Amino acid sequence: MKIATHQEIDARLCGHVDTITEEGCSVTMTALEEMRADASGLIHGGFIFGMADYAAMVAVNHPNVVLGAAETKFLLPVRVGDALMASARIQERQGKKIFVAVAVSRGQEEVFQGLFTCFVPPRHVLA
Repeated sequence: MKIATHQEIDARLCGHVDTITEEGCSVTMTALEEMRADASGLIHGGFIFGMADYAAMVAVNHPNVVLGAAETKFLLPVRVGDALMASARIQERQGKKIFVAVAVSRGQEEVFQGLFTCFVPPRHVLA
């Protein structure tokens, strides 16, 4: 299946799509030095959220998809060098509204959970 959304995203900052199906996708990313928030190597949570958001958008896979809301939980800290995988699964479709569950893991440890409410408007939001 071909990726139909977010064509110009920087995979270094949001992840690389590994698999994509009608039901969802998986995205992988390594936490980079540029994502560091402090001297201990902690990664700023915004990069984890960005990865999860990107996975939700690709799971919907429509050129006009946008994020409307998100309920999230940061479960464990992420450090520079950590290899992450986001797994996104469509939970429910209600017309233009699509709910996508996303889990981000580091190996066997889940570091983030989110439920993303996505919308597919008839045209691009900037059109």
